[in-house]
Amino acid sequence: MRIALLTYRGNMFCGGQGIYAAYLAREWKRAGHDVHVFAGPPLPELEEGIPLHEIPNNNVFGQTTREAIDPDDPFSILKPLSLWELGVSRFGVFPEMQTFGFRLMRRWREIQQRYRFDIVFDNQCLSWGLLGIQSMGVPVVSVIHHPLHIDREADFTIDPSLKKRVERTLYFPLMMQQTVAPRLAKIVTVSEASRGAIEKYFKIPEKDVSVVYNGTDTEIFHPIPEVKKEADLLFVGRTEDRKKGIGTMFEALSMLPENVTLKIVDGRIPGHGLVPRLKKRFGLENRVQIVDRMLTVPELVEQYSSGKVALVPSFFEGFGFPASEAMACGLPVIANAAGALPEVVGSDGHAGLLVPQRDAQAMADAMRSILCDPDKTARMGHAARRRVERLFQWDQAAAQMVDVFQEVIHAAHRRSRAA
Repeated sequence: MRIALLTYRGNMFCGGQGIYAAYLAREWKRAGHDVHVFAGPPLPELEEGIPLHEIPNNNVFGQTTREAIDPDDPFSILKPLSLWELGVSRFGVFPEMQTFGFRLMRRWREIQQRYRFDIVFDNQCLSWGLLGIQSMGVPVVSVIHHPLHIDREADFTIDPSLKKRVERTLYFPLMMQQTVAPRLAKIVTVSEASRGAIEKYFKIPEKDVSVVYNGTDTEIFHPIPEVKKEADLLFVGRTEDRKKGIGTMFEALSMLPENVTLKIVDGRIPGHGLVPRLKKRFGLENRVQIVDRMLTVPELVEQYSSGKVALVPSFFEGFGFPASEAMACGLPVIANAAGALPEVVGSDGHAGLLVPQRDAQAMADAMRSILCDPDKTARMGHAARRRVERLFQWDQAAAQMVDVFQEVIHAAHRRSRAA
């Protein structure tokens, strides 16, 4: 099968979507499929032999107008799409999803004539341009990891002011995604929780959405026994993401004895952000260790191994890579019973404990329950890794996705014959 994989931002350190694209491309190639990746900057690092086609942009969002203009090619900003990106980004609009799709659509006829792709797989861009690509005769399947409506609502919970509501409504391209998603050949998602959210926000019936769980690379993410346990509790993730629920985590830590420590791994912690404010509010300055630099994957694995128990206090996760990666590294997980986390961690208490959302006391009790019994911690850590090895492998995810593609292609052929 010839697969065109689209990811508007491809780097693995941009978040879970970058990891998702790189691993699926790898597994499809290993299974003998011809996969090409079309990506915007920052670009992914792909397994050797996978063609990468760059869809460039000026990366103007978050930059001043002066910074957005390339001194080596200042007139490039005058191209219509580049100028539009610059203009709307001044009002807080994030334009990359829209323009990625339009730029690709303009080239698609030439691309398709050359490569003859059987399927286009979109990594939650859901751009207007996908409708144009699909109209040229190739089915488009998109994955929705979770609806962006959930991110916006998490922001509203923290700051319900009219100013914030206007800012976040402008930022997220919700109207575009709500219009495009039901018109594509197929929508796939990564958990039952996300499938339910897609029906709620996109009005696509659950029965029409396929669930294919993510994988976790257990060859890379594994326990390293020789790494010293530097902290009792470990959090890995974007602390400025309001749906990560770190306020509950800090409050729970403040309820435990002073010898219980927390390590936070996040390469993007602003000096005025949530972490420094919460440390001060709960008097935890001496109990929280911060790793605020960008890590290589091997360094991240070492950080996972430096903790005893992983914390995932999110209010919603479409899947939850920090949970599955920690489990693969042999850590039990304490997570909110929210989103897909019960599906990843399990609800039987073998690999981790689930607690109610925004319940700091319940989280503190779970921390105490695991940390007070080292044998229990070890048993749960072993069970956590076995669960990932059994349920969340990338080769399984890639094979299941190909099954979805084949169904879509056969359905398209049937419609073509009927017409």
